Formats: sequence, C-alpha cells, structure tokens
Amino acid sequence: MQNMLDMFRNFYDKATDVIGMPDIIFSPGDIIEIFIIAFLLYHVLLWIQNTRAWNLFKGIIVILLFVLLAALFQMNTILWLVEKTLNVGLIALVVIFQPELRKALENLGGKNVLGRFFNIGKAEESKFSDKTIDELIKACYAMGKVKTGALIVIEDEILLNEYVRTGIDVDAVLSSQLLINIFEKNTPLHDGAVIVRGNRVISATCYLPLSDSMLLSKDLGTRHRAAVGISEVSDSLTIVVSEETGKVSVAMRGQIYHDIDAEFLRNKLEYLQNSKNHEVTKWERLKRRFKNGKKNSKNLDK
Repeated sequence: MQNMLDMFRNFYDKATDVIGMPDIIFSPGDIIEIFIIAFLLYHVLLWIQNTRAWNLFKGIIVILLFVLLAALFQMNTILWLVEKTLNVGLIALVVIFQPELRKALENLGGKNVLGRFFNIGKAEESKFSDKTIDELIKACYAMGKVKTGALIVIEDEILLNEYVRTGIDVDAVLSSQLLINIFEKNTPLHDGAVIVRGNRVISATCYLPLSDSMLLSKDLGTRHRAAVGISEVSDSLTIVVSEETGKVSVAMRGQIYHDIDAEFLRNKLEYLQNSKNHEVTKWERLKRRFKNGKKNSKNLDK
C-alpha cells in the first residue's frame, strides 16, 4: 500500500513540475476559489456535452493523457513538440469550436443575467397572440389531411437572421390561408422553411442546418432533420408536416416529438408564447436534465 502511495506521490510531483501547478494552501479564500472553479467547470462540461463539441473534447482528453504519460516517463522529444505546438493548438481550438463558442456567447447574452439578478427588466408579455396559435394549428392539420409537406420555424429569443437571409422576404401577418398557399406543391415558395417572428411570417424558402445527431432515426427525412438541426442551434420551435404520412411533428431543444395531436401542439406553442413567465428553479433544471439523460439512454438502448 505504501509503495502505491509513493508511486502516486511521485506521479503528482512530476505532473506538477511539467504543468506548473501552484502549491495548494488550504485557506478559506482558496476553498471558495476551488468551489467557484468547480462550478464553472461543471457548467462548461454540461455545455460541451450538449453540443457537437463533445467528441472533439474527448479527443483532446486523450491527447492530454498521452502528454501526461510522456511527462511521467520523461519522453523529452514529445514534450518539446507539445511545448512548441501549444500556442498553435490554442488558436486551432478557437477555430474548431467557433460555432459552439458563438452559440454559448449568444445564449449568455440572451439570458439577461443582470436583469434576473437584480429583478429588473421589461414587463412580461407574450410573444405572439392566441389567434396566431389557432392559425398555426389550423394550417398544419389542414395540410396534414392532404399530405402537403411543411416546415415552420417559430423564433424565440435567439434571432434567426442568418437563416432569414437565405430565403425570400414575405413580412405578412400569419394566417392559415397564407401558410397553406406557401406550402402548396409546385409553387415558388413551397420548398424550404418558413420563419415566423411574433405574429408575422417574415421569410420563406429558408435553408436550415441539418442535425447530425446519431440518436435520430435513419428513417427521418430532410425536413425532420432540419427541424432538429435548427432546434440544436437556437431556442426556436419548429413544426413539421410530413409529405409522406401527413403526420405533424414538433422539434424543440434538440428533441423531436412525432405524430402529435392538436392539443399537444397547442401546449408547446403556449409554453413558447409565455416562456418568459416560466420561472424555472435550479432543482427543476436538474430534473429536466435527468429526464433527458434517461430519454437519451433509452434511445441508445433501442
């Protein structure tokens, strides 16, 4: 047992010499600092796990373990190469993780941290009217009956201007007749997605990013993958009407719900409509993450 402890002590001493870690002094300030760093690291790891950066992050961990072994066995050539490429590697990480870093900063800026902390901000108000919800539901199930494919993105806090620019400007009050005419087969605007902001259709024929999630069924078509893809990079809600089956699906927060009825769709739209009024506690967030984890594990088992 003593030999094992000595081995770990020697390993720690060599690792700290290479990395340059400071000596730990157990003062109250240092303990608070450790908790702050642990808290930040926990949330960074959660953010990484929920993005496509997770596989890249695991690759970096493998490289770091290899460097640690090289330091342990004093492989000087490898350590010299690592030292020379470290600066280039940091720049490469910024380039590789650019989409994920951009999304994280957009989410951080959209959370209004100071407003929540000091309980200040604009008065709570719904983002679109009940009439808009009724028109959306009416249009989706009318198109489903005749198997007209549709892809409708309802914007939330994160603006979708970069996707709006890929389409054709419409800027019209949303109505069921308008949506049905847009997605009518063989019409100029039927191909692509419609983006809704508030009570207005702002753009049609928009191109959306396709999800590359391995958890999605291989049977899903382009519309469904695009719906999940836009929900992964924004906080929007996307409605899909299948051209093959006429069934309605909804994608939100990287999850897709298939073959939903009008009541389920109304609940999701009303939740999005009044999402600013939903005060979610830390405990509720943890329960949601736990439920999502169980859901993902079930999907993997299948």
